[in-house]
Order: sequence, then structure tokens, then C-alpha cells
Amino acid sequence: MEENCTVVTEFILLGLSEIPELKVFLFLLFLVIYGITIMGNLGMITVIQISSQLHTPMYFFLSHLSCVDLCYSTVIVPQVLDNIINKDKAISFLGCLAQFYFFCTYVITEVILLAVMAYDRFVAVCKPLLYMVIMSQKLCFQLVSSCYLCGAVCSLTHICLALEIPSYRSNVVNHFFCDLPPLLSLACSDVSVNELMVYLVATSIEIITIAVILTSYLFILITILRMHSAEGRRKAFSTCASHLTAIVVFHGTILFIYCRPSSENSLDTDKVATVFYTIVIPMLNPLIYSLRNKDVKEALRKILGTKILS
Repeated sequence: MEENCTVVTEFILLGLSEIPELKVFLFLLFLVIYGITIMGNLGMITVIQISSQLHTPMYFFLSHLSCVDLCYSTVIVPQVLDNIINKDKAISFLGCLAQFYFFCTYVITEVILLAVMAYDRFVAVCKPLLYMVIMSQKLCFQLVSSCYLCGAVCSLTHICLALEIPSYRSNVVNHFFCDLPPLLSLACSDVSVNELMVYLVATSIEIITIAVILTSYLFILITILRMHSAEGRRKAFSTCASHLTAIVVFHGTILFIYCRPSSENSLDTDKVATVFYTIVIPMLNPLIYSLRNKDVKEALRKILGTKILS
């Protein structure tokens, strides 16, 4: 049956699965993950704010990473949970674009923030005596503000182009949230400019941030190999391994989804891949970056007044 092109006022999100048993499992799984995400990221922000020993550039960036993770997880997961348990899977046109805007803003912010954190580690390891001078409070605020500003501007560009699409073949979106590629696949008009912009923005940001990360860690590696203390090298390698693991998972997923040519059969694969960086990564980041950290554990001991974490 041929679908007519119409102006849509709402979209229907198909979600991840229509199998009843799987829907129950997914609802419980995502609910638990979201609960852990809220507690982990809010807890990390609170600990960093309360503990004076954590008032350093590294933990300043970590607190913003937790904030960004919490925000973009909250933009997606509650709506996904509602979509799973309710038969009405509709979301308004403006609500859909608003969800994508905030999601895209926070994801781009996190991508750039990860590069900023890599630079921070480079300064801390390679120029320890000048660390507090170089990473001044003013510079830290400027770097974080630039991350948020870049995310907001890039997202606004995509939204402005999406608003120019006059009609769609269908309002049924084969995804669990309002991501741009599935919406563009439904457009009646030529969206080659939209797709090109998605590719260019994602690719350029990835190239720049990955270059900063790789360059920073190359110098860190050289500095570590020059260390005389075996224990110092082990701790540094351990920290770098955790950081790089999170970066590979996060950047790898984004490159897989947004920086390759689109195909008709890729949407189902994209949905599964997107779960990792929209739902799972925000839960893992507090563990990867902070909860394994000795300084954070010590701060928690002082706050809780207990030896539970010993």
C-alpha cells in the first residue's frame, strides 16, 4: 500500500520490541539501570561538591560529566519506560524535536568534555608542577562552557534543518526515541542536506576530539614510560585503561551510527547500538571514572562516617 505524504503533528515510536515477555524484561532492566544512573551520578556530583579535597580541575570536569550523563539519560529513559508499558506510543512533533535537541546537545557536550578531560590528564601527568597554574578556575569554566555551547549550537543546526521538512511518508518511527536518522528516513522531500550535515558534524567533532585524546594519551604514555617507580606506572596505566575503555565504547558507538553511509537495513542495528550510549554508558561512567578512585572513596568515608567502603 502506497503511503501518502502528509504534514505530521505527532510520531509513533515503535520501541525496541512488541514481544510481551521481552517488554517486561526490558522495562525492569531499564528501570534498574536508570535508578543506578540517577544514584551514581547524583551521588558523584554531591560528593564532589561537599568534599573540599575533590575541588580540583579533574573532579570539576567529572562532576559535569555526571551532570551531562544524568541529563541525557533523563531525556531518553523515562519516555522509553512509558513507551514500553503504555499502548499509546505517540509523541508530539514538537515534543519529538525537543527530545532530539536536548539529547543531541548533551551527547555532543559529552564527546567534547571527554577530550577536555584527556587534556586535563595530560597536564596533570606531564606537567604536574604547573598543573594548577595551567588548569586555572577561569580556564576550567571556559572549557566546560565551550562544551555546552558547541553542543547547543550543533543541535540547533540540525533542528532548523529538520523544521524545513514539509511532509513525511509515515509518522511511525522505527526507534525507541526521536533520533534524527530514523526521522529523515520517513521524509518525502530530499533530505540529502540534512544527512550531509549529520555526517559532517559528527565526523568533524569525532576527528577533532579523538585527535586531542590520542595526542594527550601519547604524551601521557611517553611520560609514564619514563617514570622510575613501577607502582606509579601501574597506577597510571590502570587509570588510563579505564578512561580509554569508556572512550572506545562511547566513540565507537557514535561512529558506527552516525559516521557511516545509511542503509535501509541499518535502523534495527542502530537501535540496539544506541541502547549502549543512551542507557548503559550513563550508568557506567560514575563507576569507570570515579567510584574506583581512591580519593572519591576516602571522601565517601568521611561523609558517611563509616568504614563500609574499606
